[in-house]
Amino acid sequence: MLERSIAKDIIHEGLTQGADFCDIFVEKSNNQVISFSSSEVKNIQSGIDFGIGIRLFFGTNSLYAYTNSKNKEDLLSLTRKLANYYSKKNKTDNLHLDFTQPLNYREVPFIQSDDYSLEYKISHLRKIDQLARQKSSEVSQVSLGLILKDTQVEIFNSEGLYAHEFRPYSRLSTIVTTADGSKQADGSLLPGARGGFKFIDQLNLEELTTEVVRQSLCIQKAKPAPAGKMPVIIDNGFGGVIFHEACGHLLETTSVEKKSSVLWNKKGEQIAHENLSAVDDGTLDNEWGSISIDDEGMPTQKTQLIKNGKLQNFLCDRMGHLKTGHPRTGSARKQNYRFAPASRMRNTFIECGNFSMDDMLQSVGDGLYAKKMGGGSVNPSTGEFNFNVQEGYIVKNGKIEQAVRGATLIGLGEDVLKKISMSGKNFALATGMCGSVSGSVPVTVGQPAIKVDEILVGGQA
Repeated sequence: MLERSIAKDIIHEGLTQGADFCDIFVEKSNNQVISFSSSEVKNIQSGIDFGIGIRLFFGTNSLYAYTNSKNKEDLLSLTRKLANYYSKKNKTDNLHLDFTQPLNYREVPFIQSDDYSLEYKISHLRKIDQLARQKSSEVSQVSLGLILKDTQVEIFNSEGLYAHEFRPYSRLSTIVTTADGSKQADGSLLPGARGGFKFIDQLNLEELTTEVVRQSLCIQKAKPAPAGKMPVIIDNGFGGVIFHEACGHLLETTSVEKKSSVLWNKKGEQIAHENLSAVDDGTLDNEWGSISIDDEGMPTQKTQLIKNGKLQNFLCDRMGHLKTGHPRTGSARKQNYRFAPASRMRNTFIECGNFSMDDMLQSVGDGLYAKKMGGGSVNPSTGEFNFNVQEGYIVKNGKIEQAVRGATLIGLGEDVLKKISMSGKNFALATGMCGSVSGSVPVTVGQPAIKVDEILVGGQA
């Protein structure tokens, strides 16, 4: 996409202007988004986006700018303008950059896709709509979204690195609304993968629509959730969002380098229950949050965050390494060329334990079972979080009873980690989008079922 001779000239210019380090990020994306509701196509968007970002380091200060031009003079001019924020100049000898591939580079597999027509993709959505409406007379709306994105990236830097990757993404948003008089509710599933439309084409649509309609009807008929402190079992898959938000963000050097994370100085310490181990892994085949290289060109890796309750590692990018000394973890990510990279999560999950669901239910006695979590938020500087329980149930005497709606889990990340005392065997992953300083990126969350000994539940009952 970018001629290597031009990349070399840009890097040479950046170093001549006094920068200690320079890298170039080149990106081309082919995007298609189809929106479908009320049994018809509402919108189709498609297009190609291309851009180049240039980053300069001056000590521990970073400057970033981007352009949609690949013209050499435009790129050199942008580099000079960027460097003008500093008056420092260097005399740089002619660089001998061979732009070699990074060592131990492994292409993380993705689901290869055939050539599917637009008509076929739309017919797929129509089938989902029809199946969902056949499940219940109370289905009032089916809202579908199909996102397909093929991205190519190239990365050059002043250390002689050249790296490139093809990143295909596909995701299906399925939301079913059921209504009965004044009561209505939504059920949803959002499967996604590193791969093309073939992933969507291989989904079992009968199972998918049955589950989404079941969720919606269950939530619609649920009673208001109770409030107060109680033990809670959070089920697998998207239940892992609570760890992602309540802990994962606190381990990114984006916040650690500012000492705004409550865990910034806790490496090697016991920060969680001894039964809790957690990982951030960018190497998983076909997964939505996987990458072969990060957006600085470093090969991705599996990073053990917590082992038996002890904090092992942070998620660290190049600037985070300069500021904190923690090792880089292949975690520099960004939404696209318009953003500078920052340390971000990839596939983040709590590892399996040895407990069954019955073990956890019996230990709870009376409490709450959060079968499916919704969205939430966290304040990284304090660790305070709140999460919606999309589908929840009362637990009485170790038995799951009636469904409840409107429950919210509220607490401190540092506190809840010490109260996750049991981890199950039914591991599952789920897709999501994570927003932070470098934009919105695809991430995977996950876990087996876990038991939190005590947490504050907000509810209306």
